[in-house]
Amino acid sequence: MVKLPVGVIVNSTSVLLGGFLGAFLGDSVPERLRTALPLTFGIASMAMGVAMIVKMHMLPPVILALIVGSAIGELIRLEKGIEICAHAVQKPLKRIFKSGGNIQNQQEFMEKFVGILVLFCASGTGIFGALNEGMTGNSSILLTKSFLDFFTGGIFATALGYMVMTICVPQFIVLLALYFSASLILPMTDAKMIADFTAVGGILMLATGFRISGVKSFPIANMIPALFVAMPISYLWATFIAR
Repeated sequence: MVKLPVGVIVNSTSVLLGGFLGAFLGDSVPERLRTALPLTFGIASMAMGVAMIVKMHMLPPVILALIVGSAIGELIRLEKGIEICAHAVQKPLKRIFKSGGNIQNQQEFMEKFVGILVLFCASGTGIFGALNEGMTGNSSILLTKSFLDFFTGGIFATALGYMVMTICVPQFIVLLALYFSASLILPMTDAKMIADFTAVGGILMLATGFRISGVKSFPIANMIPALFVAMPISYLWATFIAR
């Protein structure tokens, strides 16, 4: 009997509801709150990233995974593809809801949208939570994350509009894929590989925090492939080089 991925469903639903509520309230949310909380979310993302980075086993494979993954992302122009999809979805949403958010500058809009897309879909907490639920059936990590995602999505939706709601779709796909592949992936890994994988995710979270806070616009989406090559590179490095 296939277990229902409760944590995955609740997490994605929290983004959907938070995004809708934030966009619906819009200007009703005080300006000070809309300005200050994204900075808080940014520094929280940085803190989560640092906490994940310090768990790494070996620095060289982590850096190599980041470079190789980023190169792949740049070559296939992953972030540009996300922006094209976001533009395509943005137009019909504006017609349906008669609102496109408070950010008129399209570049600024995409900066923030891609940042929170990575925050919701590629966070270490979400990836770890989905894998953990898939292996053990324990959804507590994703349920806890859902509270944070609800308020984060709500605040960003006051500026970005109903577009934030659409993030629940790729988030659901990513988390569900991890949930069902957990029983296949985790038996082939060890603690060292998971530690290096977690560290790569931490670097992405740190870069996401800088981007959300407006400090530096890292091409986060183009860095996502680093997550897919992290464990293979960690394994190869430990097997053939760091012997």
